[in-house]
Amino acid sequence: MQDDSPSMLTRRLKALETYQIMDTPPEQAFDDLAQLASFICQTPIALVSLLDEKRQWFKAKVGLTASETPIEHAFCAHAILEEKVFLVPDASKDPRFAHNPLVTSEPNIRFYAGAQLVTPDGIALGTVCTIDREPRQITAEQEEALTALARQTVVQLELRCMTKRLTATIEEKNAILQELRQLREILPICSYCKRVRDDDDYWTQVDEYISDHSDIRFSHGVCPDCYPNVIAAMHDEVKRVQKS
Repeated sequence: MQDDSPSMLTRRLKALETYQIMDTPPEQAFDDLAQLASFICQTPIALVSLLDEKRQWFKAKVGLTASETPIEHAFCAHAILEEKVFLVPDASKDPRFAHNPLVTSEPNIRFYAGAQLVTPDGIALGTVCTIDREPRQITAEQEEALTALARQTVVQLELRCMTKRLTATIEEKNAILQELRQLREILPICSYCKRVRDDDDYWTQVDEYISDHSDIRFSHGVCPDCYPNVIAAMHDEVKRVQKS
């Protein structure tokens, strides 16, 4: 039997937080695993169930409308304490469950089989379980298949977590690149001579800088607004030369 001490609960809650899985929308990969569990064990109900401090929440479900139940009613709270598949052939005759509201009323559980979802760190998060409204048994082969589905569920949790981390890393990298692009677009320019500073800390004319960093080439002329000033400057220079 596995440990269910407060420290193990703390580890389980921390692992669930790391996976960021609780209360997330349905996902096809987990729905498929629940469907396979129902098909393999030939039960009308199958769940991918995760346990936090107060409830069992269903990441995937077949044949059930509820999305969660209180943890004190959860068969899975017992199943995570067992290393092997936890079997209840007839809950109505089992002292642990005979008065459970999930047995005495909807969904009227009789048969239950749950395989642990165990992380690579050895933390039991919940189960892949199958449920029937009639007492029954499953074969050893079905137990093995249920255990295999539980392992694959953990693989999906790990893959989902790694994908989220990778996506976050890519988004962070893209944000940094965008910031660098914006910084490169800000040119330090002298407020007096209007030259700009390049990446080598060298001050150069704007047209030279743009030519060096793009395919743009310049042909120089004088605009109408500046033309009078150019003519005046030329007259001043002629006068200066004549006086000298």
